[in-house]
Amino acid sequence: MNRFIVFDVETPNHFNNRMSAIGISVIEDNEIIEERYYLVNPECEFDMFNIELTGITPEMVEDKMTFGELWEEIEPLFSSGLLMAHNAQFDMSVLGKCLKTYGICWEAKVGYACTCTMGKKLMPDFPNHKLDTMCYLLGFDLDHHNAGSDARAAALIMLEYLNMDINPNDYVRQYDMENICTVKKR
Repeated sequence: MNRFIVFDVETPNHFNNRMSAIGISVIEDNEIIEERYYLVNPECEFDMFNIELTGITPEMVEDKMTFGELWEEIEPLFSSGLLMAHNAQFDMSVLGKCLKTYGICWEAKVGYACTCTMGKKLMPDFPNHKLDTMCYLLGFDLDHHNAGSDARAAALIMLEYLNMDINPNDYVRQYDMENICTVKKR
């Protein structure tokens, strides 16, 4: 597969079961061909920690689409390639919890790959594989905890890996959307 849907989510509180923002970068044929960023009305309370981390306030999202409304727009994109994220288990769990909360049936199990996991294998000498560290060491711009910037950064990291001739299929896992967990290697 040579189409990757790299995404990042920000959450409004410590429950991590709703989104306040989502960024999406689409890689096809080894280049970023599309980027999207959405603020999302999570229809829930915000924690001050999350507001300070992301800069997203309840007022900023009160007139934005809810996840249920947004899903109608982004589902075709999410169904068009392999999902990827940096620390993907977090982003996949938020996605799964949002689908469940809004009663949306999508796929029972979804293939995904994690750019952080790949980095640990491909760049073992890095001091750590956090997104900001990797961007610094690779020379990529990053406005950390902005979902659009984080998704773009993860996509740029993935392009770096593709230039190293990795086979992304070696890193694909299956995510169980109903039970909100990784089930096994695909």
